[in-house]
Amino acid sequence: MAKSSDRSLRSLLPSRNGGKVEPRAEAPVNVDEAPRVAELLGPLKMSPDQVRRFRRTEGSDEEPWDVLLSMLAVDEHRALELWSQRTGLKFVPEPKLQESASKFYEVVAPDVARQHHVAGIESDGAWMTVATAQPMVPAIFTLLEDLLQMPVRPVLSPRGAVASLINRGYEQRQDLVTEIIEEMPLDERAIASAAAQAGQSNDLLQLARQTPVIRLVNMILFEALRRRASDVHVHPMENKLVIRFRVDGMLVDAFSPPLSLAPAISSRLKVMTELDIANRHSPQDGHTSVRIGQRKVDIRFSCIPTVYGERLVLRLLDQSSTQLSLDQIGMAKKMQAQLLDLVDRPTGIILVTGPTGSGKTTTLYAALGRIDRASRNVMTIEDPVEYHLEGISQMQVNPKRGVTFATGLRALLRQDPDVILVGEVRDAETAQLAIQASLTGHLVLATLHTNDAPSAITRLVDIGVEPYLVTSSLLAVLAQRLVRRKCPVCDGSTRGPDGQRCDNCYGTGYRGRFAVYEIMTMTDELRRLTGERADAVLLAAVARDGGFLSMREDAKEKVAMGWTDEAEVYRVLH
Repeated sequence: MAKSSDRSLRSLLPSRNGGKVEPRAEAPVNVDEAPRVAELLGPLKMSPDQVRRFRRTEGSDEEPWDVLLSMLAVDEHRALELWSQRTGLKFVPEPKLQESASKFYEVVAPDVARQHHVAGIESDGAWMTVATAQPMVPAIFTLLEDLLQMPVRPVLSPRGAVASLINRGYEQRQDLVTEIIEEMPLDERAIASAAAQAGQSNDLLQLARQTPVIRLVNMILFEALRRRASDVHVHPMENKLVIRFRVDGMLVDAFSPPLSLAPAISSRLKVMTELDIANRHSPQDGHTSVRIGQRKVDIRFSCIPTVYGERLVLRLLDQSSTQLSLDQIGMAKKMQAQLLDLVDRPTGIILVTGPTGSGKTTTLYAALGRIDRASRNVMTIEDPVEYHLEGISQMQVNPKRGVTFATGLRALLRQDPDVILVGEVRDAETAQLAIQASLTGHLVLATLHTNDAPSAITRLVDIGVEPYLVTSSLLAVLAQRLVRRKCPVCDGSTRGPDGQRCDNCYGTGYRGRFAVYEIMTMTDELRRLTGERADAVLLAAVARDGGFLSMREDAKEKVAMGWTDEAEVYRVLH
């Protein structure tokens, strides 16, 4: 906002009238005043001709800032920075909601906040700090001061950030339930009841706050956890909405609620994960946590627009059910001894490979659990941090803040670590840093996406790591897959003792999963071949001559032990 003496500039802006924010009833800026107004706008560099066009442009009275951005074709973030320079108002790109701002959401109506893009951030009892994404409407602050009975201190923030504040602020005022307690399993009758009560509200935030919608989403989450699902898919199709659970790695249809409930489910999940509920045309990602009694469940949420509506996917991580024992995840005693000998080494790099969702991180954390964390400084860089282990320091990748695997790893190396876990080697820079760390007195554990253990060596070379660095640093490569375990009740027959569908495995014949492994330790011959850039086929053949056993052979042993069956092994490894 300009100084009070800048009358020509103020004439561009709306003002308050009768308790509502309405356009000023002033005459348009005279042609002679246009150069002066352009000068007052300072670093925004608006020409006198643009000033004249501005006053004639539709919407310049209601949303002058949006019209200005469109006319100047400037990025919102950059424009707010420039406006901050001109006015002295603070620019806050990522405002954080404080509890002290609760009065704002108690006395300011949601439609006023959303219409004028204002949201309370914090209050010291004397002033209320308010974020605005529409800074050329000073009259709204007079209205807010009247409502709050205290002066307002405006700061500039992007529209998406302000929308998120608004969503979160009014959600907290409504005291939305984030704890799922005593929810009954979801059935078609419960869905029909929620659908009947949800109504056809046009206010997405109001829709997300309705008790039937909250209960519906809670019941979906509860049922997913009851079935031990790792993911929930909400898939809109042309004529129906399908909710599917991923259980033991397999997608299964769970429910098919009315398609009309899709916006309600989407809005509720966006409010829970602090996303922009008004944005339905671009991908968004968020996260939250819910509680079921003493169990805490972390939720990662992703939504993308499709031709039939928003496709939603939730990744569920139940901290209480996490298995971090090498015995529980299926590693044979002989291989455990081999792996533990490796993680006791003071330097070198150990890679765990496999596709997404093959349990690599679980294996790494099970190995970390066997490290003496009292005498060794253990640190991790991950995306995301999935497990919390006592005695280690964990860093979350955050590209928006400039924290990538590479930059995070550089920072970790300045923290005097003994053991470093790198969540994923995605590029040459991260690979080079991980290997250099292993060569300078650190033990590095990392994951890599390859199909088998021998392919990890060629993969490192392909992404730009020199073979001599691989031969100098690599201790071993562990590859793995997850295989479904036969149901202990029906022994894979899908039928219970009474001849009906087995309730323990929901008629699938399987309950739970374990891993099948292969571990390739580096030998002098493998190092020689790596230096000669040998392909994965030759590396595998030489490794087998040295006693290397493939995942197929590990799986065969577990079939013979009755853990699973050949059909499941074929599905995973064929």
